[in-house]
Amino acid sequence: MDILSAVHRSDLEWLETHISYHEIDWRKCVHSKSGDTALHVAALTGSTQVTSWLLSHGCDVCIEQQNMDGKRPLHMAVQASTLPIVRILLYYGATIDPLKRADWTPLMLACTKRSLQIVKYLIENGANLRLINKDGWTSFHLACREGDEEIVNYILDIDNSVWNTVSNNGRSPLHTAAMHGHETTVQTLLSRGNYLTDESDACGNTPLLESLRMGHISIARLLISKHQADIYAKDKIGRCGLHIAAEAGQAQIVKTLIETCGVDVNLLSDTGMSALHCAAKEGQTSVVEMLAELGCNIELQDENGRTALWLACGSRKRECAHRLRDLGAKDTADHKGTLPSHLMQI
Repeated sequence: MDILSAVHRSDLEWLETHISYHEIDWRKCVHSKSGDTALHVAALTGSTQVTSWLLSHGCDVCIEQQNMDGKRPLHMAVQASTLPIVRILLYYGATIDPLKRADWTPLMLACTKRSLQIVKYLIENGANLRLINKDGWTSFHLACREGDEEIVNYILDIDNSVWNTVSNNGRSPLHTAAMHGHETTVQTLLSRGNYLTDESDACGNTPLLESLRMGHISIARLLISKHQADIYAKDKIGRCGLHIAAEAGQAQIVKTLIETCGVDVNLLSDTGMSALHCAAKEGQTSVVEMLAELGCNIELQDENGRTALWLACGSRKRECAHRLRDLGAKDTADHKGTLPSHLMQI
């Protein structure tokens, strides 16, 4: 459509020459695929002149119109990190906390864009820090996910209890920062919040378990030393950090837990799984090799009689299975009499 193309080009001269706004239904002037109105496009491209012209020539009727993703023009301006457009839209009466399809407010979006100026402006103009999206995340959760220290500290200065929230799956901002590897944010949360040690989410994961899963060794050390996190804390299926790190292929984490923290290389989960079992099931061959070098028992059987070789074969992890055979693993049957070689030729 010529109008949307002109707006996308920020071609104000074309608009002034060709558009008789009294004859246009701006609400129907939308992109066929995205559902963007001219105001959406102008907000995203960042032209203050075109945005102001549209709003003063009848397109203000679209100020709360949603596109196919449920975004309003204010969402688009925040997405583009364009503060002048945000100011203009709010001046013309845009709702400050509209929800897009996934229930994201502009403030939430601003936190993901690391736009401190826009975050400040939205909050100063009444944006609600306590709103949650469909996953139970607040703007503060999202700021911690991004690890922007200026935004994290600014929000804490506005509301010093905002750290005390959890998502629908029970994750706190501390879980989020630890999982995404933001060490400075973790330090801030530990110093400015009052998190319970080893507080777990719906799956039983603590912030320490999240950091171990993702390979963030410095954060793991921080949580252990400053927050007294338990290296033997278990998730809902009875696995400790050693098992989770092995499953995720985090070789350096596994080595540190065994050699530095003193965790037994043959430590079993509640279902009798060793770190070797966990690594073999996921085909983490390098971790399997390292565990063998560190002295693990490759013939350990879980509660169902399954060895690491059995699990590698059952998961069709051919390379890992062959390496286990090279390391001396036997073709041992489980409690039902099923051999690894029954599951996969090795």
